Amino acid sequence: MKKINLAITGCLGRMGQQLIKSSRNDKNFKIVSLTETKSVSKKIYGIKPELNTINAFKKANVIIDFTVPKCTLQVLKIASKLKKRVVIGTTGFTKKDEYLINNYSKKIPILKAGNMSLGVNLLMYLTEITSRSLNKNFLTKVFEVHHKNKKDYPSGTALMLGKGVADGKNKNFYSMMGKKYLNKKTFPYGKKINFNSIRKGNIIGEHEVKFSSGKEIVTLNHESFDRALYSEGALTACKWLINKKPGLYSMRDLLNFK
Repeated sequence: MKKINLAITGCLGRMGQQLIKSSRNDKNFKIVSLTETKSVSKKIYGIKPELNTINAFKKANVIIDFTVPKCTLQVLKIASKLKKRVVIGTTGFTKKDEYLINNYSKKIPILKAGNMSLGVNLLMYLTEITSRSLNKNFLTKVFEVHHKNKKDYPSGTALMLGKGVADGKNKNFYSMMGKKYLNKKTFPYGKKINFNSIRKGNIIGEHEVKFSSGKEIVTLNHESFDRALYSEGALTACKWLINKKPGLYSMRDLLNFK
């Protein structure tokens, strides 16, 4: 297999650093560009980080973006001009952002996932199946924990789990979204899906979905212990995306979950 030329945005961030480490350990990849939103003077493994420009991405086959929505949209604008594939792990997008991403996917292949972990994506699949299988008497809530520096809440993964609940009931997710709590010790079930987010320490990621009828509770959960599982998942996404036509894909497509 010919090496995939890789561009990594947000190279100084937690995930940017992990992606650099994982891709350097994978013989299928060659890092050709590292970018940041501000000028960086020092080189990283011999590569000087650049700003997000056409010149920065022109040698890349695939761009991996784990940044913030504003940066992601900037990257997509450039990538669409250059016809470059993009793997997006960024979260916190608005409805308008999602609309723009969908439009860009008509021009280039994009794989977007709030979580690149195989285990988490299996959890999402099981959440949808559970929601579909349980009757309407079961109420649902979603709980997640991340490190203290994570800004958006609920996490992109928590929202994807909520969407799984809604999809299982053939309902619109936004119409089922309930209250969003932050750092609450306990939080209630509701007629809609309530979310509680905890931000503390250096926790990589914990997610839990509970279904309750008042007489019994079904719990689905996942814990992440190593950030490498996300970067390795993103690199797997790059390999899969390399031969795809323009479109908006997810990890569910990659894993062939029906």
